[in-house]
Amino acid sequence: MNKTFSFLVGAIAGAVVGAVAAILLAPAPGSELQEQIRTRMQELIERGREAAAARRAELEVQLEAFKRGAAASEEPAA
Repeated sequence: MNKTFSFLVGAIAGAVVGAVAAILLAPAPGSELQEQIRTRMQELIERGREAAAARRAELEVQLEAFKRGAAASEEPAA
């Protein structure tokens, strides 16, 4: 039980020290940092949507080419 208690005290102390260090070493005040994170996330989401749309267009072109190729191979030879 003594080892468990010592571990918990150490873990809590480490968490407190880490939180204080994060607050003191943050590159900007909290509201600015939140806005920067929010803006960056919106940019990443938009880039992801654009990449998904581009990939979807590529796949649709490939699917149409595949369908045309499969349809051409199914036609009976004259």
